[in-house]
Amino acid sequence: MNQSAAKQRPPRRDLTRNKPKSTLLAERREEHRRAAMAAARAALAPVDAVALAETGLDAGQVHERRAAELTNAVAHESSRSIWAIVRANVFTLFNTVLGCCLVLVLVVGDPRDALFGFIVVANAAIGVVQEYRAKRTLDKLAVLHAPRARVLRDGVESDIAVAEVVHDDVLLLRTGDQVPADATLLSSEALEIDESLLTGESDPVSKAPGDAALSGSAVVAGYGSARVHAVGAESYASGLTAEARRFSLVNSEIRNSINRIILYIAWALIPIIVLVINGQMSAHGGWAAAIASGQWRIAVVSAVASIVAMIPEGLVLLTSISFGMAAVSLARKQVLVQELPAVEGLARVDMVCLDKTGTLTEGRMELADTTVFTPVPGWESVLAWQGAHPNANATAAALSSSYTQATAELATAEVHFSSARKYSAVSFGHGPAAGDWVLGAPEVVLGAGAHPEALAASYDAAGKGLRAVILAHRTVQEQAGKPSSEGLAAEEEFSLAGLAPVALLVFRERVRPDAGATLAYFREQGVELKIISGDNPRTVAAVARDVGFIFDGDGYDARELPDDLEALADVLERESVLGRVTPEQKKSIVLALQSRDHVVAMTGDGVNDALALKHADIGIAMGSGAAATKAVSRLVLLDGQFSHLPSVVAEGRRVIANVERVANLFLTKTTYAIIISVVIGVLMWRYPFLPRQLSIVSSMTIGIPAFFLALLPNARRYQPGFLRRTLMFAIPSGTIVAACIMAVYAFARAFPNPALSGELLIREAQTAVTMTVLLVALWVLGTLARPFDKWRALLVAAMVLGLVLVMAVPFARKFFALDIPSGGLLAATIAVTAAGCIAIELLYRFLKKRGAVSERE
Repeated sequence: MNQSAAKQRPPRRDLTRNKPKSTLLAERREEHRRAAMAAARAALAPVDAVALAETGLDAGQVHERRAAELTNAVAHESSRSIWAIVRANVFTLFNTVLGCCLVLVLVVGDPRDALFGFIVVANAAIGVVQEYRAKRTLDKLAVLHAPRARVLRDGVESDIAVAEVVHDDVLLLRTGDQVPADATLLSSEALEIDESLLTGESDPVSKAPGDAALSGSAVVAGYGSARVHAVGAESYASGLTAEARRFSLVNSEIRNSINRIILYIAWALIPIIVLVINGQMSAHGGWAAAIASGQWRIAVVSAVASIVAMIPEGLVLLTSISFGMAAVSLARKQVLVQELPAVEGLARVDMVCLDKTGTLTEGRMELADTTVFTPVPGWESVLAWQGAHPNANATAAALSSSYTQATAELATAEVHFSSARKYSAVSFGHGPAAGDWVLGAPEVVLGAGAHPEALAASYDAAGKGLRAVILAHRTVQEQAGKPSSEGLAAEEEFSLAGLAPVALLVFRERVRPDAGATLAYFREQGVELKIISGDNPRTVAAVARDVGFIFDGDGYDARELPDDLEALADVLERESVLGRVTPEQKKSIVLALQSRDHVVAMTGDGVNDALALKHADIGIAMGSGAAATKAVSRLVLLDGQFSHLPSVVAEGRRVIANVERVANLFLTKTTYAIIISVVIGVLMWRYPFLPRQLSIVSSMTIGIPAFFLALLPNARRYQPGFLRRTLMFAIPSGTIVAACIMAVYAFARAFPNPALSGELLIREAQTAVTMTVLLVALWVLGTLARPFDKWRALLVAAMVLGLVLVMAVPFARKFFALDIPSGGLLAATIAVTAAGCIAIELLYRFLKKRGAVSERE
């Protein structure tokens, strides 16, 4: 690496804070790999710099670098590794506790009481399989649509996978490309690179030969070539990109809420477990007596039953499965989800910012009309030169079909188009096309007051939804004797003075046929829309009206937007269609809307959208967009169909609504289990359940129905307050179930059946409380499954039938140690159960009136 490249390398950001140990260990391994790569690089045969710049590496040199592992491959995946999936689903806090409980039961108790162990194993296996299937689908999709690098090898330009770039490769950089590896520029034609994603500097940086082009930065103007000097783990952005992908997470309300719930339960388990164990030992005669008599074994099994009941072991599993299944479903519709909770995120969005070009329109331009004002000799050949330019943008490239005879003269200087500048310029020193030629936005090129005829024609075209571009000319003499080449030598000093309009070129964009229906869907769902573009405000306004967007005026000119975020937010409260928006303003618009508590989604396809997409809550890139744009987005519409967004919203709503239902079930069980454990521990009573009895309760009222509820369709609109609503239902309903259990158990202890004694008496009491919790918990399930449709009704009916079979089949009763109570205990069980179901129903109706639960779907 040369000294100039080293000097321009910005300091790395400190990303080590708050990293897990596993990540730090991985980084140490990467350091060792870097050292090995440095040694391999030193052993390479020297390369002739002149020949390399002209023809690139040959096949032998590429093979030598691959053998030395000097490739750009980095061991970072877009989704979790297989080991990470296994670790996340198997080696959890709750599974560790349950695993210890399983070992205790197998060592000191009845193996039938270890039934919960199979449930734990099944939960983990299902989680691993489902997430692995989602990973395979998403990884295949990501590979098919991975960004490519353009390199020069054996004198031939080739497109290769980014991972196949090797040390010393010659990169060919064009507008919209993302630099795949650290490189030193060999040539530069007005090259501007946006390094904002690496350094935070928003202004594009002009690059000259010898300067550094950092991996992860994006070309926004001009073109050039560069020699790769750092690949893979050595490159500036390899670790930075991985950290951004790993730690720059979507703000997921579900994930945040569940993490908080798990944290609260984990802390609560510690004192409760101590209380339960002490209570069970005391219930069996005290520590000394229980150990001496062997009753400690029964006490341990009872304590295990209490601990197992308190843990919502399937909540995280079903949440992960819901996200994974949603991502796979969307993948079939050509929507790549680059972070699973982004599915939920779009359902929470209340503001969508739409870039016009490539989103509302197809992004392909065609020349619709040409108006000539002053036919300067050579103007047609200049347009042909612009259309044939290798770095032509979509507008300039559309000229090539109408203007084919390019001037043979070599340009003496160029100013390449950028979205911030809104024009390009070229200078020819000799021939019929001599002078400076500028192609760009009429009001920018000509100024507000000059050449009213040209500006009026541009204004009329913009009002029809067309894009107007002016071709203007300036002779050498009109530059006060200054040669053209000097006039364009420094882009920042280029002046637009003295330009005369030659021709007004009017371009047409095709509006996407699905755009109108998609925007109508968002309006119906109460989502606000902002249409922003770099085009003329009247053009943007006309396209907006074509897709059914209702608003007053001709659009807002973003050149009048204030810099202050608060003032900008005030303008955005009034304006919904904005034109002449610069890339930096797009980012500011997103930040201003977020400052007013909006959850913002941003769509885009150009590299000029990358900043805004990165800062939006949900960035959505078109599949045809620039590599830099797709790299920072949460969602990629692979086929570019804007109409897929309602499907993403629907998936997000299904995930949120169904996970909320599932969370209510799990946390209701956790609530009544904690209450029972605390009360039993304080009273020093024997725990009223065997572990196998709680296993059937958990399976029939939570585990099995929760799995199906999490995957069923659900179109309920998103409502903020997931954790608040969940706890408002789960804590009171769990308290009701706990009260019913304790009432029946207290009755059984106070009025024992005189015909029974010993273990038979205990079994009858256990059966009574098991029946109570099954029936009341099934009523909880029935309320959460509303409104009933065919599938939900069938699900609840199947669980009721399962309860009947467990009680009716002798083998099942014997396996689960159930003896149906009789006499007063049976009457008390029926009465308490009925009261509990009525209390659950009243709670549900009360919360429904308060808006804490909803049946609207």
